[in-house]
This record gives sequence, C-alpha cells and structure tokens, in this order.
Amino acid sequence: MASMAVKDAGLDPIWDNFDREMGQLFMMGFDGTTVTPQIRKLIEEHHLGSILLTAKNLKSAEDTTKLVFELQTIAHNAGHPVPLAIALDQENGGVNSLFDEIYIRQFPSAMGLAATGSTELAYQVAKATAQEVSSVGVNWIMGPVLDVLTNARNQPLGVRTTGDDPQEVSSYGVSFMKGYKEAGVATCGKHFPSYGNLEFLGSPMDVPIITETFEQLQLSALVPFKNAIAAGLDAMMVGGCAMSSVGTNVMHACLSEQVVNDLLRDDLRFDGVVVSECLEMEALSHNIGVGGGTVMAVKAGCDIVLLCRSFTVQQEAIAGLKLGVENGMISRERIRQSLLRVLEMKSKCTSWEKALSPPGIERLSSLQPSHTSLSTKAYNNSITVVRDRNHLLPLSNIIEPDEELLLLSPLVKPLPASAASKALTESVSIASPEPAIWERSASVMSGEGVFRELGRSLARQRSGRVLHTSYTANGVRPVHENLINRAGAIIVLTADANRNLYQNGFTKHVSMICNMQFSAGGEKREKPLVVVSVSSPYDFAMDQSIGTYICTYDFTETALNALVKILYGELQPRGTLPGSISQSQKLHQSRQHWLVENWQEERDSNALDALIKTVIEGSPPGYRSELSGSSSNSFLLHNPDVEEAHFVVRNSSTQALYGFCSTYFFKSTGTGVIGSLFVEPTRRKLSIGHSLHNRAIRTLLQREGIKRFQLGSRLPSIFLGIPTGNGAERKRLRQWFANMGWNTALSRPVCSMVARNLSTWSPPEGLAKSLQGAGVEFDLIYGWQYGDTILDHIKTNSRQGVVEVYKLALADHTSSGIIRAKRPEDGAIVGSVVLYNGESAIAEFVPALKDTNEPCGGISSPVISPSVGEYSTLLQGLILLGIRQIKQQGSSACVLDNIDGDGNFDSLSAMGFSVLHSFEEVTCDAATWTMVPPS
Repeated sequence: MASMAVKDAGLDPIWDNFDREMGQLFMMGFDGTTVTPQIRKLIEEHHLGSILLTAKNLKSAEDTTKLVFELQTIAHNAGHPVPLAIALDQENGGVNSLFDEIYIRQFPSAMGLAATGSTELAYQVAKATAQEVSSVGVNWIMGPVLDVLTNARNQPLGVRTTGDDPQEVSSYGVSFMKGYKEAGVATCGKHFPSYGNLEFLGSPMDVPIITETFEQLQLSALVPFKNAIAAGLDAMMVGGCAMSSVGTNVMHACLSEQVVNDLLRDDLRFDGVVVSECLEMEALSHNIGVGGGTVMAVKAGCDIVLLCRSFTVQQEAIAGLKLGVENGMISRERIRQSLLRVLEMKSKCTSWEKALSPPGIERLSSLQPSHTSLSTKAYNNSITVVRDRNHLLPLSNIIEPDEELLLLSPLVKPLPASAASKALTESVSIASPEPAIWERSASVMSGEGVFRELGRSLARQRSGRVLHTSYTANGVRPVHENLINRAGAIIVLTADANRNLYQNGFTKHVSMICNMQFSAGGEKREKPLVVVSVSSPYDFAMDQSIGTYICTYDFTETALNALVKILYGELQPRGTLPGSISQSQKLHQSRQHWLVENWQEERDSNALDALIKTVIEGSPPGYRSELSGSSSNSFLLHNPDVEEAHFVVRNSSTQALYGFCSTYFFKSTGTGVIGSLFVEPTRRKLSIGHSLHNRAIRTLLQREGIKRFQLGSRLPSIFLGIPTGNGAERKRLRQWFANMGWNTALSRPVCSMVARNLSTWSPPEGLAKSLQGAGVEFDLIYGWQYGDTILDHIKTNSRQGVVEVYKLALADHTSSGIIRAKRPEDGAIVGSVVLYNGESAIAEFVPALKDTNEPCGGISSPVISPSVGEYSTLLQGLILLGIRQIKQQGSSACVLDNIDGDGNFDSLSAMGFSVLHSFEEVTCDAATWTMVPPS
C-alpha cells in the first residue's frame, strides 16, 4: 500500500469528516425523472458520491442534461469536494438507459459489433456512445461487458457480450474500453468473475451459480478481464452470483474476500475501483441482511457498494457500514483506501468545471450527422447471412410481384431498456443474472411495434402484399397454416429461441410444412422459408435443417432496416458469426485430401459435360449460370502459345466427375491463370475445391517464366474472375479465395455484356458526330497479311489472352475480322477490336454467344493506344462499327465478351448493352505468393 500512503499524504483535510469519506463508498439509484426528496437527502446529508441512472430516470437527452446538472448542483451546494460520479448502462443493441430519437444514436450490441469483424469499428462506436452520454453530463459508463459465453446456448447475457472466444471477447472489450476512455468517461468492466456459464435453479431465493473452479476460470473466462486490466480499466463490477466447485463455496461473489481480494486484487493485480452488484437482491437481504452485506462487501475489497432503488434499504446500508467501522470490523484505513481509489477515478473523468457546464443538446446536434452515418455503417456490416443453401436471397429471385410474403413474429417483451437498475430477484423470473427493466418505457419500442414496422418496410420495398401475424407458445394454429398455404415465401423471426423453446418448436413446425408443399401438378415443391434470429445467433446456428438463416443481433428499428435491405439485395451481407460458432462451422467441414488426377480428354469429356449440366441446374432460381452454353470443348484451347493443364476429382468406379479445374499459362505475358474451378453442388464443402486449387497452384508455380497468377480468363471466356452476380455467393467466394492466399481486396471488376434486338437498334444520338471530331479513320481487315502491324499495335496491352485472341482472329479470315482505327496523317493504328461470328474458332471459347439462343456475333479485346485522349469515344466507335457489321451478317444479338466493369460501363450501357455476367478479376505476383501448397 506504499502508493496509497503517498496519495494519502496529500489528501485534503476536508476528507477527515467520516460521513463525507463514507459517502464516496456508495452508488445509489432512485425512482423518478426529477430529483426526489430522498436522493436530495442522500447527497446533502449522507454525502453520496455516485449515482446510477436508469431508463426510469431518463425521458430525453434534454431532460437528462437538466437532471444531471441539478444533481451536481445539489452536491456542489452541499459542499462536496468533488463532483458526483454519474453512471449509466449504455451497452447499445437493446440495452440502453438513455434513448432519444433525435439526439441519441442507436448502435449494434457487443455481439453485433463483433460480427462486423472490425475492432476499429467497435472502438469508433464506443467512442461515439461515450461522447453522447458525456454530453448530457454522464461521466461513467457501466461497461464494457467482458463475459465469455462458455455455455452460450442458454445464457441470458446473449448478445450483450461479444461471444464465446476469450481472445475475441478480449480484443473487442479493450476496443470498447479505449473508445469510452478517449471520450473522457470512466469505464467499468463486468461481470467479474464471469456471467458466461451460470446454472439456474429456479427459485427466487436461489442465486445463479458459477460451477467452474478458479483454475477453469483462469483458462477462459478471466482472460478478457486480465487484458482489460492491463489496458487500464478504471473499475470492475463484481457479480452477486454464487460459486460452488471443489474448494470453493461462495454465497455471493461480491461479498467474498476469496473473489475480490485474493483473485481480483492479488492474482490479477487490479488496483482500480471495485463495485459490488446491487445488494437489494432478495436472497441476500433474506440470508444476510443489507447492513451486514454492506460490511461484507467492503471487507471483501469492494470500494463502492451499489444499492439501486429502495430508500429504506439505502439507509440501512449506510447505517450498517457506520456500525461496522464503529465496532472495529472495518478500519478507517480500509475506508481511506477505497476513498483514494474513487477519487483517483473521478480525477480522470470529471471536475467541477465539467460537471457544472455539460455541453448538452448543442454538442449532440453537432455529433448527429457523423454518428448517424456510423450507426448505419455498423448495422450494415453486422447483419449476418449464416446460410442460404437454396439461394433464396435476394427475395426478388424467388417471389413474384403478385405473390404474398408472410412474416411470422413472436410476441416478445419490449427490449430491456436498462441493464443495472432492478434488484436481482425481480429478474430471476426472466433468468437474468443482472437487473433489467422489461416494462414499457419511452426508450424502446415494444417488439410487436418494431415487427409491425418491419412488415410495413417489407411491403414498401417490394411493392407487393406482406401478410403479418404473430405466434405464441400455442404453436402453429389453423390461421398460420392458411397463411402459409397462401404465401409465396415465409419469413419467421425468432428472439432467443434457446430460452423460449416454443419459438424453436414453432419454427421447426413451419419448416416441416414448407418442406411438404406440392405444385398443382403433384410435384414436391419446397416453399421458400427464411429464418431470422433478431437476438442471439445461437438459435439455429448449428441446425442445418434451416436452409436460410440470418442474424441481426438485436431488433431495434435500425437493425431491421438493414435486414430489409439485405433481404431485397440492396445490401451485400458482410457480417460473420462471432466466436467459435463460425470457427466450429469451419472445423466441421471435412479437411479431406482428394486424389486429384490430370484431365484426360477421351476419358473425362462426357463426364465433364454431365458435371457442367448439374452445376447449371443447381444455380439459384432466376440466376443464369456462367457455365450456360459451355461444354467440355469450351475449356480446351489446343493453342501452341498456351500451356494448359486441367485437373479432375473423379469417382474411378462410376467415372463421374466431382470437380474440375482448368489452368493456362500464357507465355506471351508470363501469366498463370485459373480459368475455372467448380464442384458438383451436393459435394461442396468437402475440400474438393481446396484439393483442386492446391494442385493448380503447384502446377503453375513450376511454369518457366511465370510472373503472375490470375483468377479468371479472357480466353476461354467463361469465368472472367470471381462471379459477383449473386451477393451472398460473391462474399463466400471472395472469402474462400482469400483463405487460399489470393488478395481479393485488389480485384478489378470485369463483365460480359449483350445487346439484343439489333434489327431495331440505332446508335446513341451524337455518337457519329463525336467520331467525326475524333479525327480517326476506321477499316475492317481479315487474314495474316495484316498480322505484323496489328501485333505490333497490341504490344501496348499486356493483358492475358489479348495476343492469343488476335492471333485466332487473324488465322480465321472467313469468320473473324479486326476493325482498326487509324490516324489519317501517318496511318498509325490507334485502336482495334476483334469481330467474330458463331462459326469462328473464338466462339467455341465464348459460351455466352451460344447461350443467347439467337443468331449472335461477338466483339472482343478492344486495344486503344495509351496516346489517345478520347478513349471512351474511340471505344464506342469501334464497337459501333462492330455492331453494324454483325447486323449486316444477319445476327440479332451482339456479345462483348470481356469489358472493364468500371470505366466503360456507362458509355456501353448508353449504346444498348446490358450486363450478362459480372466478375472480379484477381491478379497476384507469383514471386510473392506465400501459400505454397504441400506437394
């Protein structure tokens, strides 16, 4: 205690007043939205040092600013040497004490933020939250929550904590803490030693029990607490739960010297402020009494004793501590130790200057724009599509405008507006280890109201009918069955189905009804079902029978607005399940090493055609597969300038192919390309793709002169990169290739485009005039006699496959040609494009041509000299002449097989082209490739 003695030496003599000293050891709450006579008396006569505000006290940001200012003014006028610590629960998600539709922003819960995968975003949100509460005069946040959900399935904390991975809970907890501190408020970690794995016995007199030993807690549950302490946590709330294991029998953790003094102070070396759980719990008052409990808490090592509401009980606690000191159970020195810790914390987060001039509404108004966009960003990045096995998203793919969409929502209590405001006993019935307000308050709309609004949003967004009804513990009623039969698709919402088992049963029953639907012709036709968990993601995370499963982590309006955008494809889902649920999903995927064989044309051609057909048929409804129109021949270049090697995973008994991968090494540019990689739909997630990819990379690495790797190929023009047409699938594929070693962040958008109805097509107004002003002449040439000048011109383009496409065109003068753009003054070629019809050699490698199912020509590989200023005009000119030529040959459609998706998109759309397929081409330097697969 040497450091304490030093601080003690300089302590103002005003603290020699024992009542004043003792008042700093209490935190109390009160009922009402204005100052009550009771709280005034506690501040003026008992020198109360800290106040916990809850949703019951707070009407709006403006009223809160006034209330806090009045409380501080009373303390100041009563001669308090330091301001009050004003504490608040503001965990976000559903647990906010302060709510104001105009001035206070809604942010995701701890688990919702962990789902974004960004500790930086967590820091920004925590800082924003603390800036808002400090604006109204609050100087102490009761957070972060540092509990690890070691038994996640039925724990009441749910989304209030980050998850079940100690390291993840640590990194997010520390980020929250740093955000709070950056905004100048004090922090309080909770709920030591952990509320992540509690046993509930059920009687109101029973306290939840921690059954783990201290040794077991050290391995997992205590890790975030240790890390937060090391990072400078100001205070720690110790829970009121019991502990029962070998060598430990604790009635209430916060009253136990073994927990507070030995474990927290000595083992974890915490020297900040220790706050007890609220001592107004029935079990404690019945078994020990509040006076005795207060003495026990201080003797155990608590610096501040929390008493939430009852004035009588609060007076009993003060009298108990006084008596404990008077009869020698607690020394003045012990009181002084706690006082010094409290004053140290207050010096960091408040001063009379700050306390008596809160920034209030003015500051909140200035924060509003940036915090609103931060809130939207956080929710948009948080919503998680866990599974979408039958590709039901976006809903517009599967439900016609005239069909009805059915929304089924549970009847739930309103979101808890506050987390630390009621005695433990009142919450045992809802199995919560920490007090929570469940009654209706102005702060949060009831669940039913939010779900009604969700139904309206769904209807507005789709311009079609949405049916909405609720369900209860009575299960599936005839009204539900009738609506399910009527609807084209069903959305079921669940909120903590693991603790509200009727929701689990109802959802499984609806799933069964949807699986048993038949078409008018008697064929089995599964009805689309989307299950959305609006609270804990654990509801159906591991239940594979629910094919499409989305998690929002809370059911605030902001979260459900983001959900609507994801359901309709306006937003790509970016969230991932936090903790080990996502890791265990990865672990459950078999890491088999399949025998990868070299492609043999004679043996495998028919089997590849069958595999292509299966993959096309397995595409989501309404989605045109990139493989449409292709056959086994589409992948075989047989080109002397390209070394190709293709690989299969096959069943040697049945000859069937389970997966195929094509690779090409373009000697002209030193580019090794993976041109395709696809697996039979029912055999995905078995590591077939993994095995094929590793073999492909190993082969390409051995090519002499290899400079770069590329995902996606211009020739053959089937997969130009990672397909991006389906949002959820794009995210999954990007993640998969990133795990394989590709830097998917450095991708380039490319697409194929089509123009139809050429018989009625006409060029955009003004294009002909622009071309005249460009000062170039165009001509159409065929055959090798023009080879030298053309190949010389295209040297300016180092892109894979360009040279090879031009050589194919030059060699096939009956079905292919090249349009040139030349400078009139010297005849220099400044632009060119390849033209071909369905009979050409190139067409075999562009299945999109055949897939149009009409006479179609193709335009490929525009190359425009870097010296040309009017790039877009020249490109349009080349394509315009190409379309005219294709039209003359009797074709009714024209395909652009590989076009940059960023710069050229608008100018080509103006010419009547629409996107056929979109991709992200990814290239990596071969010399720096790090993930060399084992041979």
